[in-house]
Amino acid sequence: MGLFTRFTDIVNANLNSMLDKAEQPEKMIRLIIQEMEETLVEVRAAAAKNIAEQKTHTRQMGSLKESIKHWHGRAELAVTKNREDLAKSALTEKHKYQGDLTLLEAESEQLADCLIQVQEDASRLHEKLSEARRRQAALILRKESAQVRLKVREQAAIYNIEETMSKFERYQQKVDRVEAQIEAYDLMKETTPDNSLVAEFATLEKDETIEQELAEMKKKTIAA
Repeated sequence: MGLFTRFTDIVNANLNSMLDKAEQPEKMIRLIIQEMEETLVEVRAAAAKNIAEQKTHTRQMGSLKESIKHWHGRAELAVTKNREDLAKSALTEKHKYQGDLTLLEAESEQLADCLIQVQEDASRLHEKLSEARRRQAALILRKESAQVRLKVREQAAIYNIEETMSKFERYQQKVDRVEAQIEAYDLMKETTPDNSLVAEFATLEKDETIEQELAEMKKKTIAA
Protein backbone atom coordinates (compact mmCIF):
# COMPACT_ATOMS: atom_id res chain seq x y z
CA MET A 1 0.00 0.00 0.00
CA GLY A 2 1.40 3.36 -1.05
CA LEU A 3 1.86 6.49 0.97
CA PHE A 4 -1.08 8.14 -0.80
CA THR A 5 -4.46 6.70 -1.71
CA ARG A 6 -5.88 9.63 -3.71
CA PHE A 7 -4.60 12.42 -5.91
CA THR A 8 -5.78 14.98 -3.37
CA ASP A 9 -3.65 13.25 -0.70
CA ILE A 10 -0.55 14.10 -2.70
CA VAL A 11 -1.57 17.66 -3.53
CA ASN A 12 -2.56 18.41 0.07
CA ALA A 13 0.37 16.59 1.64
CA ASN A 14 2.63 18.55 3.99
CA LEU A 15 6.02 17.21 2.99
CA ASN A 16 7.88 19.03 5.75
CA SER A 17 5.66 17.51 8.43
CA MET A 18 5.92 14.02 6.91
CA LEU A 19 9.71 14.18 6.71
CA ASP A 20 10.06 15.63 10.21
CA LYS A 21 8.12 12.68 11.60
CA ALA A 22 9.89 10.05 9.49
CA GLU A 23 12.58 7.90 11.09
CA GLN A 24 14.40 7.73 7.73
CA PRO A 25 13.63 11.00 5.87
CA GLU A 26 15.87 10.14 2.92
CA LYS A 27 14.04 6.86 2.32
CA MET A 28 10.67 8.51 2.86
CA ILE A 29 11.29 11.24 0.28
CA ARG A 30 12.35 8.62 -2.28
CA LEU A 31 9.07 6.76 -1.78
CA ILE A 32 7.08 9.99 -2.00
CA ILE A 33 8.78 11.01 -5.25
CA GLN A 34 8.29 7.53 -6.71
CA GLU A 35 4.55 7.58 -5.99
CA MET A 36 4.21 11.14 -7.29
CA GLU A 37 5.94 10.18 -10.52
CA GLU A 38 3.67 7.16 -10.96
CA THR A 39 0.59 9.27 -10.27
CA LEU A 40 1.77 11.96 -12.69
CA VAL A 41 2.14 9.30 -15.40
CA GLU A 42 -1.47 8.21 -14.75
CA VAL A 43 -2.75 11.79 -14.85
CA ARG A 44 -0.92 12.51 -18.10
CA ALA A 45 -2.26 9.25 -19.55
CA ALA A 46 -5.78 10.37 -18.63
CA ALA A 47 -5.14 13.72 -20.31
CA ALA A 48 -3.85 12.02 -23.46
CA LYS A 49 -6.93 9.77 -23.54
CA ASN A 50 -9.17 12.81 -23.10
CA ILE A 51 -7.45 14.62 -25.97
CA ALA A 52 -7.83 11.55 -28.21
CA GLU A 53 -11.56 11.37 -27.40
CA GLN A 54 -11.93 15.05 -28.19
CA LYS A 55 -10.32 14.55 -31.58
CA THR A 56 -12.68 11.65 -32.26
CA HIS A 57 -15.66 13.80 -31.29
CA THR A 58 -14.44 16.60 -33.50
CA ARG A 59 -14.25 14.26 -36.51
CA GLN A 60 -17.70 12.83 -35.76
CA MET A 61 -19.19 16.30 -35.38
CA GLY A 62 -17.67 17.29 -38.69
CA SER A 63 -19.23 14.26 -40.32
CA LEU A 64 -22.64 14.99 -38.74
CA LYS A 65 -22.52 18.61 -39.91
CA GLU A 66 -21.85 17.37 -43.47
CA SER A 67 -24.81 14.99 -43.19
CA ILE A 68 -27.07 17.77 -41.88
CA LYS A 69 -25.98 20.01 -44.74
CA HIS A 70 -26.56 17.17 -47.20
CA TRP A 71 -30.14 16.40 -46.07
CA HIS A 72 -30.99 20.06 -45.82
CA GLY A 73 -30.02 20.41 -49.49
CA ARG A 74 -32.09 17.35 -50.36
CA ALA A 75 -35.12 18.85 -48.65
CA GLU A 76 -34.73 22.09 -50.58
CA LEU A 77 -34.44 20.16 -53.82
CA ALA A 78 -37.59 18.19 -53.07
CA VAL A 79 -39.49 21.41 -52.37
CA THR A 80 -38.44 22.85 -55.73
CA LYS A 81 -39.76 19.68 -57.36
CA ASN A 82 -43.04 19.86 -55.46
CA ARG A 83 -42.17 16.67 -53.63
CA GLU A 84 -43.31 17.56 -50.17
CA ASP A 85 -43.14 13.94 -49.03
CA LEU A 86 -39.46 13.67 -49.96
CA ALA A 87 -38.80 17.02 -48.39
CA LYS A 88 -40.28 15.81 -45.09
CA SER A 89 -38.22 12.61 -45.24
CA ALA A 90 -35.08 14.60 -45.89
CA LEU A 91 -35.84 16.95 -43.00
CA THR A 92 -36.45 13.97 -40.74
CA GLU A 93 -32.96 12.66 -41.57
CA LYS A 94 -31.55 16.12 -41.02
CA HIS A 95 -33.13 16.37 -37.56
CA LYS A 96 -31.82 12.91 -36.67
CA TYR A 97 -28.26 13.97 -37.42
CA GLN A 98 -28.90 17.29 -35.70
CA GLY A 99 -29.84 15.44 -32.51
CA ASP A 100 -26.70 13.33 -32.68
CA LEU A 101 -24.66 16.49 -33.22
CA THR A 102 -26.22 18.16 -30.18
CA LEU A 103 -25.33 15.18 -28.01
CA LEU A 104 -21.76 15.12 -29.31
CA GLU A 105 -21.37 18.86 -28.74
CA ALA A 106 -22.49 18.43 -25.12
CA GLU A 107 -20.08 15.53 -24.62
CA SER A 108 -17.32 17.54 -26.27
CA GLU A 109 -17.88 20.40 -23.82
CA GLN A 110 -17.71 17.95 -20.92
CA LEU A 111 -14.49 16.50 -22.30
CA ALA A 112 -13.05 20.01 -22.64
CA ASP A 113 -13.92 20.80 -19.02
CA CYS A 114 -12.49 17.46 -17.91
CA LEU A 115 -9.30 18.08 -19.87
CA ILE A 116 -8.88 21.47 -18.20
CA GLN A 117 -9.27 19.85 -14.78
CA VAL A 118 -6.83 17.06 -15.65
CA GLN A 119 -4.28 19.56 -16.91
CA GLU A 120 -4.67 21.64 -13.74
CA ASP A 121 -4.26 18.48 -11.66
CA ALA A 122 -1.14 17.58 -13.62
CA SER A 123 0.24 21.09 -13.09
CA ARG A 124 -0.40 20.95 -9.31
CA LEU A 125 1.07 17.48 -9.10
CA HIS A 126 4.13 18.59 -11.08
CA GLU A 127 4.63 21.50 -8.66
CA LYS A 128 4.33 19.11 -5.72
CA LEU A 129 6.81 16.76 -7.36
CA SER A 130 9.23 19.65 -7.92
CA GLU A 131 8.87 20.55 -4.25
CA ALA A 132 9.62 16.96 -3.25
CA ARG A 133 12.69 16.88 -5.47
CA ARG A 134 13.92 20.16 -3.94
CA ARG A 135 13.47 18.63 -0.50
CA GLN A 136 15.37 15.56 -1.65
CA ALA A 137 18.23 17.72 -2.95
CA ALA A 138 18.28 19.63 0.34
CA LEU A 139 18.44 16.38 2.31
CA ILE A 140 21.29 15.13 0.14
CA LEU A 141 23.20 18.38 0.68
CA ARG A 142 22.60 18.19 4.43
CA LYS A 143 23.79 14.58 4.48
CA GLU A 144 26.92 15.39 2.47
CA SER A 145 27.65 18.42 4.67
CA ALA A 146 27.19 16.34 7.82
CA GLN A 147 29.51 13.66 6.47
CA VAL A 148 32.20 16.26 5.69
CA ARG A 149 31.84 17.84 9.13
CA LEU A 150 32.03 14.40 10.77
CA LYS A 151 35.16 13.59 8.79
CA VAL A 152 36.75 16.86 9.92
CA ARG A 153 35.89 16.05 13.53
CA GLU A 154 37.30 12.54 13.17
CA GLN A 155 40.51 13.83 11.61
CA ALA A 156 40.86 16.40 14.38
CA ALA A 157 40.36 13.69 16.98
CA ILE A 158 42.95 11.48 15.31
CA TYR A 159 45.41 14.38 15.15
CA ASN A 160 44.93 15.10 18.84
CA ILE A 161 45.50 11.48 19.71
CA GLU A 162 48.62 11.33 17.54
CA GLU A 163 49.91 14.56 19.07
CA THR A 164 49.32 13.22 22.57
CA MET A 165 51.09 9.97 21.75
CA SER A 166 53.98 11.90 20.22
CA LYS A 167 54.36 13.97 23.39
CA PHE A 168 54.22 10.82 25.48
CA GLU A 169 56.91 9.19 23.36
CA ARG A 170 59.15 12.29 23.67
CA TYR A 171 58.67 12.26 27.44
CA GLN A 172 59.43 8.57 27.58
CA GLN A 173 62.61 9.15 25.56
CA LYS A 174 63.70 11.79 28.10
CA VAL A 175 63.10 9.35 30.95
CA ASP A 176 65.04 6.68 29.06
CA ARG A 177 68.00 9.06 28.65
CA VAL A 178 68.00 9.93 32.35
CA GLU A 179 67.84 6.28 33.31
CA ALA A 180 70.68 5.55 30.88
CA GLN A 181 72.81 8.25 32.52
CA ILE A 182 72.14 6.77 35.96
CA GLU A 183 73.14 3.32 34.72
CA ALA A 184 76.33 4.79 33.22
CA TYR A 185 77.30 6.41 36.54
CA ASP A 186 76.63 3.18 38.39
CA LEU A 187 78.77 1.26 35.91
CA MET A 188 81.64 3.71 36.28
CA LYS A 189 81.45 3.41 40.06
CA GLU A 190 81.69 -0.34 39.82
CA THR A 191 84.73 -0.35 37.47
CA THR A 192 86.71 2.63 38.96
CA PRO A 193 88.77 1.97 42.21
CA ASP A 194 88.04 4.01 45.32
CA ASN A 195 90.50 7.00 45.43
CA SER A 196 90.93 6.85 49.20
CA LEU A 197 91.92 3.22 49.06
CA VAL A 198 94.46 3.93 46.35
CA ALA A 199 95.90 6.76 48.41
CA GLU A 200 96.35 4.51 51.48
CA PHE A 201 98.23 1.90 49.47
CA ALA A 202 100.40 4.61 47.94
CA THR A 203 101.23 5.88 51.44
CA LEU A 204 102.14 2.39 52.61
CA GLU A 205 104.36 1.87 49.61
CA LYS A 206 106.07 5.23 50.25
CA ASP A 207 106.61 4.43 53.97
CA GLU A 208 108.08 1.08 53.06
CA THR A 209 110.54 2.74 50.69
CA ILE A 210 111.61 5.19 53.36
CA GLU A 211 112.08 2.40 55.90
CA GLN A 212 114.22 0.46 53.49
CA GLU A 213 116.35 3.53 52.73
CA LEU A 214 116.75 4.25 56.48
CA ALA A 215 117.85 0.66 57.15
CA GLU A 216 120.43 0.92 54.37
CA MET A 217 121.82 4.12 55.90
CA LYS A 218 122.12 2.45 59.35
CA LYS A 219 123.99 -0.48 57.88
CA LYS A 220 126.54 1.84 56.24
CA THR A 221 127.02 3.77 59.48
CA ILE A 222 127.73 0.65 61.53
CA ALA A 223 130.10 -0.68 58.96
CA ALA A 224 132.11 2.48 59.00
